[in-house]
Amino acid sequence: MAAQGRGSAALVAGALLVLLSLLAGASAAKTTYIVGDDAGWTKNLEASWLAGKTFYAGDVLVFKYDKEHHDVSVVGGKGYQRCQLPKHSDHSWVLRTGNDAVTLRRGNNYFICGQPGHCQNNMKLHVNAL
Repeated sequence: MAAQGRGSAALVAGALLVLLSLLAGASAAKTTYIVGDDAGWTKNLEASWLAGKTFYAGDVLVFKYDKEHHDVSVVGGKGYQRCQLPKHSDHSWVLRTGNDAVTLRRGNNYFICGQPGHCQNNMKLHVNAL
């Protein structure tokens, strides 16, 4: 009888480990967001599009826009505040395909449109990823 009990306990423990690993995998699933939804990459997104969303490191933002008129510049906090790309930085880059995917890092992620006047007219986005 004792051997049968240990075997049952091992079976239950094994099933529990499988269940826990499945749950851990589900919580690690990343989400892809289309920035601005149907409106795409445009101005005033922080006031409207960000509302109610929680972002996590590894989530993907897809920026859709007319590449003839816009871009997506990934910048640091100062570049975001000043609406300008740093002249020499390993932490900023410009995307210009019109359909750009960016994976969020943990912490603050800053994006601006680098076209003249666009960021100043609030075509920028700050996302804090947990």
